[in-house]
Amino acid sequence: MTTVAVIGAGGWGTALAAHLGRIGHDVRLWVREPEVLAAIVEQHENTMFLPGVTLPASVRPSALLPEVLEGATLVVSAVPSHGTRHVLRAAAPFVVPAATVVSATKGLEVGSLMRMSEIIAAELGATRAIAVLSGPSFALEVARGLPTAVSVACADLVEAERVQAEFRAPYFRLYATADVVGVELGAALKNVIAIAAGAIEGLGLGHNTLAALITRGLAEMSRLAVAAGGRRETLAGLTGLGDLVLTCTGTLSRNRRVGVELGRGRALAEILAGTHMVAEGVRTTEAALALGNRHGVELPIAAQMAEVLAGRKTPRAAVEDLMLRPQRVEADAG
Repeated sequence: MTTVAVIGAGGWGTALAAHLGRIGHDVRLWVREPEVLAAIVEQHENTMFLPGVTLPASVRPSALLPEVLEGATLVVSAVPSHGTRHVLRAAAPFVVPAATVVSATKGLEVGSLMRMSEIIAAELGATRAIAVLSGPSFALEVARGLPTAVSVACADLVEAERVQAEFRAPYFRLYATADVVGVELGAALKNVIAIAAGAIEGLGLGHNTLAALITRGLAEMSRLAVAAGGRRETLAGLTGLGDLVLTCTGTLSRNRRVGVELGRGRALAEILAGTHMVAEGVRTTEAALALGNRHGVELPIAAQMAEVLAGRKTPRAAVEDLMLRPQRVEADAG
């Protein structure tokens, strides 16, 4: 039995806590919202972010970071990207020196353009063992024990193997890689493409359009990841193509859902006001464009989605502009 601290009780954090508790670990779950904490304590269920899933008794919720982190040798960060730095800074004094930290957040920090593992290193120390968990995985399906395969990335493959061992279950398989950059950028950028995929559905543009978007979206993701130091083959794996297909086609995808509503003509502010769930792609879009500019990489789909999200262009006009871009050979850089 390992003592595990899961920081963040959104859908994904709660699902990972449920999974880790189910396979025999002693899990402490940090909960920010008082109403969520009350529901877990009284009903053993996160009725706000993961309704219908009963948490095992081995998952103990708390609003106190020192209590959650005491003695935890495995720390899972599942805080939304915009809150990661603040929460990890508050947690830093209580993380034990021997703990391995696993980032389960998909996104980029607006402004700094840092990946989540970079933020964790900045707040907890560069010598800390940090891994990244990512791949095609809806929280509800993991919580229900449905077969899932993901990647765990760490510069130290011994640490990656430790995470593999701690998370492994008959229904949960992990593949190790040292390509942290490729895994994190694939995870962040696919959310931008998923919003575009939802818009295509909302507009009723059909399967041909969706297939084209996914294919060219993968090319766009790969260009930026490679320019930033990642490996192209990583983007062809679980955290690139796998996660992209899931997020662009799965009905549980929050980013895709935002795109569907945009395609139907609703304003972004109205869509976001109607949900308590975080759609990371909304924040990631501008950060991805800025990162593309830093590395001299063109991101035509992200650029069009930025216009749509800002209300400067309709989804239909964005699709038309993408279709009217100059034609080129498929293997070209654009």
